[in-house]
Amino acid sequence: MLLFTDLLMKAGFSPADVRLLRHQTKGRNGKTPYILWRDQLAAFEDYQHVQTASNRASIAAPIWASFVVPPSGGTLFAGLYSARRVGPAEDGWIDPLQGVPGSTLTSHDLDRYDTERLTNLADYTGRLWIELGSGTRSWIQRADRQNKPICELTRTFREDAFPGYTHFLARISELQGLPATWVTALSAARGVYLLTSSRTREQYVGSAAGVNGFFGRWLNYAQDGHGGNLGLRSSEPSDYQVSILEVCGSSSTQDDIVAIEQLWKRKLQSREMGLNRN
Repeated sequence: MLLFTDLLMKAGFSPADVRLLRHQTKGRNGKTPYILWRDQLAAFEDYQHVQTASNRASIAAPIWASFVVPPSGGTLFAGLYSARRVGPAEDGWIDPLQGVPGSTLTSHDLDRYDTERLTNLADYTGRLWIELGSGTRSWIQRADRQNKPICELTRTFREDAFPGYTHFLARISELQGLPATWVTALSAARGVYLLTSSRTREQYVGSAAGVNGFFGRWLNYAQDGHGGNLGLRSSEPSDYQVSILEVCGSSSTQDDIVAIEQLWKRKLQSREMGLNRN
C-alpha cells in the first residue's frame, strides 16, 4: 500500500517538516474551500495564508500539504506549499470564503503566512485522494505521525459524477458551486421538485417548466429566498434543501407539469402541512 508519507519522501521532503491541512469549512452563499480551489485558486491561497493565532503551534512547519473536500466527501490533494509566518494579518483583510473581514469571525488574533505553491508533486494535484481515517475533526495533522493511505489516483482531475435526478440533493446556497456537468443536467430537465427546511420543519412543492429547467427555477430562490411564492415569503428565511420528485418528458406541456405538481401537493399534503398556498 502506498502511503502519502512515501510520496513526500520520494519528493525529497522529511515528513516531520510537513503539516497536512484539510480545508472543509463551509462559507456564506454555499462557498467551500473546494470551490475556491477549483474555480478561484488565488482566492483559495489568500484564504489559506491567514490563520488564527490559536493554530500557531500546530501549523508551524515549513511545508503545508493542502487537501480539500468535494461535495461528495473524501480528501483530495490540492498541492504543496512552502509556509512561513511573517506577522499579523493586515487590517481589514477580507476572508474570501465568508466575504467579511476576518477579524469579525474569531476572537483570536490573525497570523499571516507567506505561502508559495511548490512544483513538487504538482502532477498529483486534483488527482490524488487519501484515506483520512479517524482524524477528520483534526484539520491540521503532522505528516510524520499520520501514515495516510493513498486510496485513489486518477489520470486527470475529474468532478464528481452527477448522481442522477432521483438521487440529487443539495441546498439552495450550494447551487452556484455545482459542477458544470450537474448544472447542464439540471438545466435540461423540467418537472416537480421539493423544498424542505430542517430548521423550520416546513416543505414546499413546486414545478420547473421554464427553458432553464430545475436549475433556472432554483436560482430564483438563491437570489431572493422565496422565488415569488407567497408561502415562502411568509416563512422564516431558510437555506432549503432541494430535491426532485418527478422529471417530466420533453413532450410535456406547462399544463401537464402543473397538473403533476398538484398531484404531488395532494400526496404530500403540502397545503395542509407545508408552505403551498394554491
